[in-house]
Amino acid sequence: MSANAPTSPTVQNYTELQVAYDHFNKALFDGALPACLITLQREKRSFGYFSHQRFANLQGVMTDEIALNPAYFAIVPLVETMQTLVHEMVHLWQHHLGKPGRTRYHNDEWANKMQSIGLMPSSTGKPGGKRTGDHVADYAIEGGLFLQACAELVTKDFQISWYDRFPEPRQMEAGNEVQSMQLSASVGGGVTSSQSQAVRTALHLPAAGQAAPVKPPTRSKYTCACRQSVWGKPGMKLLCLLCSKPFLDCTNEATAVPAGSPPRQGV
Repeated sequence: MSANAPTSPTVQNYTELQVAYDHFNKALFDGALPACLITLQREKRSFGYFSHQRFANLQGVMTDEIALNPAYFAIVPLVETMQTLVHEMVHLWQHHLGKPGRTRYHNDEWANKMQSIGLMPSSTGKPGGKRTGDHVADYAIEGGLFLQACAELVTKDFQISWYDRFPEPRQMEAGNEVQSMQLSASVGGGVTSSQSQAVRTALHLPAAGQAAPVKPPTRSKYTCACRQSVWGKPGMKLLCLLCSKPFLDCTNEATAVPAGSPPRQGV
């Protein structure tokens, strides 16, 4: 924002996001998209998401939500955050002017619209990925409408001023792999906010190899000699009535969510 921007962090933050939404609505959708409620959500495995008619006001009027993850604001190029916003705007477009597929699924209509405005759908976020599916990211098409619109928006008077200071190691890794790192600074690519001295000082970057802190489990899995299993609070003493053997805590053997999955963009 300019030097005359509001001093309230809330007003400044949401004004900047609304400016971006309005700009891309006009440049890429001919102003056809309705207003929505933009929120900040720390969804661990997502740059952002869209939720149809998530909010309603006291008069019963409903509106959609576009959520953006502020943990990425300082660690990916600005154009990447704008890609996330426009990605979700295409979901909004499809819900109002197209035919969305089942929940989470990015169908051919959505993929074709993305490509027509200069974003190539890709399950990997890079060339060669699948265009459709439950988890689909994207990358900017060189010379496409999206990058042209970014070049018009990303000037010295526009920026995303506020960011989450505590990105997780997984998010840092994902941020380092985005395709937009290779784009020109004139469209908001390449350079990240974390490269400025002020941001580096405030940003709490995890040390190399540092894992995210593990929260103590609130439930434990217990298994007996005859392979019966139960769940309960940690530290319980249980006896199986079938085999007369004690249940042993085997929580650490329970299946965990695999690490290293790329954050998704979309519903």
